[in-house]
Amino acid sequence: MKSESCSSSLMANEVEVVLYKDPNQPVEARVRDLLSRMTLAEKAGQMAQIERSVASPAALTGRFIGSVLNACGSAPRERASAEEWAEMVDEMQRWALASRLGIPIIYGTDAVHGNNNLYGATIFPHNVGLGATRDGDLARRIGEATALEVRASGIHWTFAPCVAVCRDPRWGRCYESYSEDTEVVRTMASIVAGFQGSPLEGHHAGYPFLAGSKNVIACAKHFVGDGGTHEGRNEGNTICTFEDLEKIHVRPYLDCLAQGVCTIMASYSCWNGKLLHSNRFLITELLKDKLGFKGLVVSDWEGIDMLSKDYRYCISASINAGIDMIMVPHRYEMFLEDLTFLVESGEIPISRIDDAVERILRVKFVSGLFERPFSERSLLDVVGCKEHRLLAHEAVRKSLVLLKNGKDPKIPFLPLNRGAKRILVAGTHADDIGYQCGGWTIRRYGGSGRTTIGTTILEAIKEAVGKETEVVHEERPSESTFKNKEFSFAVVVVGKAAYAECLGDRTELEIPFSGAETISFVANKVPTLVIVVSGRPLVFEPSLLEKVDALVAAWLPGTEGGGIADVLFGDHQFEGVLPVTWFKSVDHLPINAGHQNYDPLFPLGFGLKTSINNESYP
Repeated sequence: MKSESCSSSLMANEVEVVLYKDPNQPVEARVRDLLSRMTLAEKAGQMAQIERSVASPAALTGRFIGSVLNACGSAPRERASAEEWAEMVDEMQRWALASRLGIPIIYGTDAVHGNNNLYGATIFPHNVGLGATRDGDLARRIGEATALEVRASGIHWTFAPCVAVCRDPRWGRCYESYSEDTEVVRTMASIVAGFQGSPLEGHHAGYPFLAGSKNVIACAKHFVGDGGTHEGRNEGNTICTFEDLEKIHVRPYLDCLAQGVCTIMASYSCWNGKLLHSNRFLITELLKDKLGFKGLVVSDWEGIDMLSKDYRYCISASINAGIDMIMVPHRYEMFLEDLTFLVESGEIPISRIDDAVERILRVKFVSGLFERPFSERSLLDVVGCKEHRLLAHEAVRKSLVLLKNGKDPKIPFLPLNRGAKRILVAGTHADDIGYQCGGWTIRRYGGSGRTTIGTTILEAIKEAVGKETEVVHEERPSESTFKNKEFSFAVVVVGKAAYAECLGDRTELEIPFSGAETISFVANKVPTLVIVVSGRPLVFEPSLLEKVDALVAAWLPGTEGGGIADVLFGDHQFEGVLPVTWFKSVDHLPINAGHQNYDPLFPLGFGLKTSINNESYP
């Protein structure tokens, strides 16, 4: 009888062991089963996200780390291929699966406008440009394409979309926002369904969803109010009532929750003086309890470190506020030791730990990581493929906003004559892929020059006009440029250097690199089109605006400069409208549609369109 009892007990244990590994079991049953088997050390490990440079068997197998990410610019090697990325992630996955319970890692990256860490990937326009299209279906299709290029590199999770509502263009992350208008941001939040797939009928809002191995886990960010900080300061303070916070900044998250967004990232910023990383009211009471979010809340990079010089307090305050996974990202051993101490001492209830780990496991089960932990090598050929570049082409041309077309409204300057004898292309941004792409491209702050594979505006113009037209390119034209030469017209492309986050905060928003002087000089010599490549509006003095014949806002278009030439030469019509107010002077900021005494240079939603007979109309 004793032997029979032992045998029965063993059989029962075998059934229990299989439960969380059985894909036919309900997700919640698998979560509960796995959680019941975990030690505190294993739970703590799941709550840590570490940078790829410190990932090792000791961390993933020995310390049960639950997630790995790469900083923008951190790669297996310079210009690493998608296959090399996939091999790296797969190796880390093997380390994780060798742990006692075999819980797979979830690997995350900042793929915010395409898989922008991967050399040769398709780089789409930044969000401000997509907001100019007002095209939610386009956003969804870009999400689908990005998901494929991310999964091709073995990565499961993108820290996108940013659904901030930018209320002040001085903010260094203005280009990461679709618009100053909440409703536009809500429309563009459809990119979540592109990343993750469209939820099935009967899906409950707030419950995480992922369609399959060709989709990628999305992350709505940065919760909440990051686009409304005082004077547009990055990581600053959003000062408003709760009613305004809900009306302006929270509403896009409702659209993300309805689409089953799996993860949400906390903001570095404050709301009325309280840092979001320790704001229990907003993270737990509002997001989780009231709005019903069942996925995981992740901190931003070293986001909890901002709370105090006392690291244990940082851990306690953030986790008790409701953050489930901490983007550590380097000193994970200290984090695990301090977290364990805080739980054992009672400062963090074990119930809070269990809630956090349940949410992490839920996302991992929903995303199919237990069944498909390794990369899908059949996707390698989609990276930078023709279909995706054509989609980016479409996004670029739809994002262009025509602000002026001719000195005489009855005589439009655009489209340009592709049969012109000689044209001048000038300006710092005419032949620079790095500037076209902006920040969060290959490196965190972006760069200049041939940073990745793509077509510059100059190259696109040359291709559009063919060999019959002489294209003279001079970044900074001088008197000698015009000596004994006649130009039919000039295209001057100006803008800012690439930047990201705090480095992009500005109190002055003039055109840099002596851009205004270049425009003025050229416009005094020859009819001139100006293209502004920028993540936000820049100061354009009325006297300068009068000099130019046409003005186009191209935002940060990414790798496919051909989309610009398509519209300039009339193959497609202008469609974009301003996603943000184009101010007259920084002294007027902040200025948003609906404000009293609203008097911009160009209002929110402005954009000229060209009809079949080339007449312009708003």
